[in-house]
Amino acid sequence: MAEPTLKGKRWEPAMEEKLLQAWEPDLYRFDPGSGKPIFTIDTPPPYPSGMSWHIGAVAAYSLIDMIARSLRMRGYEVLFPFGLDRNGINIERTVERKYDKPLYEWDRQEFIEVCRKEVDRQSQVYLKTAHRIGFSADFEDHYYETDSPEYRAMSQGIFLQLFERGYFYRDLRPTFYCPGDRTPIAEADIEYETRPSRLVHVAFQGKNGPGVTVATTRPELLFACDAVIVHPDDERYTDLQGATLLVPPTGKEVQVYPHPAADPVFGTGAAMICSYGDTTDIRLFRELALNPVAAIDEEGRMTADAGPYEGLTVAEARRSVTSDLEKAGVVEKVEEIAHKTPVCGRSGDAIEFVQTEDWYMRQLDVLPELRELVGEMEFHPSRHRQLLLDWIDALTIDWPVGRRRYYHTEIPLWYCESCGEALAPPPGPYYRPWKDPAPFESCPRCAGTAFRGEEGVFDTWMDSSNSNLVATLYNRDDAFFKAHFPASLRPQGRDIVRNWLYYTLLKSYRFLGVKPFEHVFIHGMGLDKLGRAMHDSLGNVVEPGPIFDQHGVDAFRFWAASETNVGEDFRVSEDKIGGAKKFLTKLWNVARFISSFPETEAGELPATERWILAELDRLVDDAQAGFEDFNFFVPSNRVRDFLWNLFAPHYVEMVKHRAYEGDPAAIHVLHRVLRDLLRLLAPICPFITDVIWREMYGGSVHREALPAVREEGGSDWVALTPSLLEFNSSVWKEKKEQGLALRDQIAGVDLPENLTPFAEDLSRMHHIQW
Repeated sequence: MAEPTLKGKRWEPAMEEKLLQAWEPDLYRFDPGSGKPIFTIDTPPPYPSGMSWHIGAVAAYSLIDMIARSLRMRGYEVLFPFGLDRNGINIERTVERKYDKPLYEWDRQEFIEVCRKEVDRQSQVYLKTAHRIGFSADFEDHYYETDSPEYRAMSQGIFLQLFERGYFYRDLRPTFYCPGDRTPIAEADIEYETRPSRLVHVAFQGKNGPGVTVATTRPELLFACDAVIVHPDDERYTDLQGATLLVPPTGKEVQVYPHPAADPVFGTGAAMICSYGDTTDIRLFRELALNPVAAIDEEGRMTADAGPYEGLTVAEARRSVTSDLEKAGVVEKVEEIAHKTPVCGRSGDAIEFVQTEDWYMRQLDVLPELRELVGEMEFHPSRHRQLLLDWIDALTIDWPVGRRRYYHTEIPLWYCESCGEALAPPPGPYYRPWKDPAPFESCPRCAGTAFRGEEGVFDTWMDSSNSNLVATLYNRDDAFFKAHFPASLRPQGRDIVRNWLYYTLLKSYRFLGVKPFEHVFIHGMGLDKLGRAMHDSLGNVVEPGPIFDQHGVDAFRFWAASETNVGEDFRVSEDKIGGAKKFLTKLWNVARFISSFPETEAGELPATERWILAELDRLVDDAQAGFEDFNFFVPSNRVRDFLWNLFAPHYVEMVKHRAYEGDPAAIHVLHRVLRDLLRLLAPICPFITDVIWREMYGGSVHREALPAVREEGGSDWVALTPSLLEFNSSVWKEKKEQGLALRDQIAGVDLPENLTPFAEDLSRMHHIQW
């Protein structure tokens, strides 16, 4: 027995950062000429939104990295880009808060420059964290930022091509609107929260007969009421259908319509239809040909149509109108209720419906085709396909793609001052119509020579939904793009199925007429140990940096892999991450022991070696299935169970005496198993496996292939495992009951007949006198 070649007495997290410096620059560089089958990953570009990366997101990106690493070890040449999604409202809001100055009070150019400096600062945090967790993307040749002139020009170019095909149109219509951010938003940006509300029961007088009580949570919209509906089958209001009512406090005359949209159970069963309280109001205004009134403006304040309440915020007007109605004696009661409220997913402000003129992308006309494409992609897990199908089924309007913000990609259009025609330049350059001169000499429609640049910008998802084109080298390598689109894989979180995944599907179909990906991997969400989302307000945010410093990245990654099956939510627990570190310590100790014996050829394999190799084949077979399904829960837990509960306590102890004596079979199989364990763990724990491999075997484990089933042991040996483990456990128990140490001799132990092939190893392991 020689000195261990693995020098460190224990695994330390500090070894990880040393290895980062040692990794060769070309270790993960994409080589399209390698001759290997190519696999492209549409890596989600994280959005820098603070000076720390959410630990749940870091865990998810660790899983994505495991996919790339395992694919390389499965024989693929992996194009694994990394980008940062730097456009959008989040960085704008950061700047607004930092300087206590809303966007609309800034000079546009100055605001853009401040945003860029801020996002540059935050980007460094994300890049540093990505490197720290061993993220094996090709940062040298395939890194991008969505706010770069090149990316924005590409994004505008795709829009311009689709614009020429007629897939975009401008329309004046009520749309989802965020008063806080002062911009229209899409259905995908809306979330629903249950918030306290007041259901006000207001008496409407009849013009020529009885009136009716209407219950509403939006009394401030009485000024925009143009109808009242009741359910056709609601017998309480049969005689009221077609009647004329007077709306308080203005006395405006409105008609009562029978309509199935009325809910007989909610409130009084009679509902006012206003412009606009919700999507039902919008639909019924069109269906019933009602006359809309704009009671709320784009700042979220009441307009002149609200009479004395003009200039009040919606919340202020709601309180004032309710109070005045109570004084007028037309409020029968007010109920405190919990109301499902649509809110902006970014600002948290309650959504309003404001009539604005904006650009829309056609989507409702192709929803059946999109559903078909969803069926052509393989989902991991398969059940998450339904998330996308459900969202497609829920869409009710075309996609409003315009936003009234600054730090986004500009809509590349100009308008003729004479006739109003929207003019599109040729794709190619990065256009900024709000400041750049029009690239036209005259209007093709009227020959006008004066132009006004579009001041609006794109929804962030208009940019993000092009990432699969970047991943397949669109605009960089036409031959590669044609050969390798659709992208092989989209990995992403469940929370952005309705925007990033859906919009990429829509854009890819509109642009190329095909599905965007072959595979879709959807991971769960990182929660706190109580199962709650992490928020500063709850005080449950866990910073990843201290976790890495104390336990190491590999412990964190192993925990992320072993915590849940693919697609399930996971709870961030430092105790469990600490438990993962204990497993790595066990791996290090076993490897250090094996490193004491120079590797040899095997010769004839005894029964004990055949048994453990049969169990190793079973492990490799299970792990391969997990890798193929991108489910790292399987290989991580199977390797841990094999090492901790089978290999170390049983096989190593059974052959230790032979290894000390220089037995080539025992030493050969010890190394054989360790090599396979390191290769199986390499995609999950890239640091410790590479340190052990480099010190014991030379080179990098990340240039190795995943192990294959060899069938050297023979599958029949696996059937003996329960008997063997039971026998060893019974001897250990007997010694404990007799007060004997493990090295003490013991007599009177009967060996089961089926374990006879292991008799000598078991006798020397347990010091048994047969």
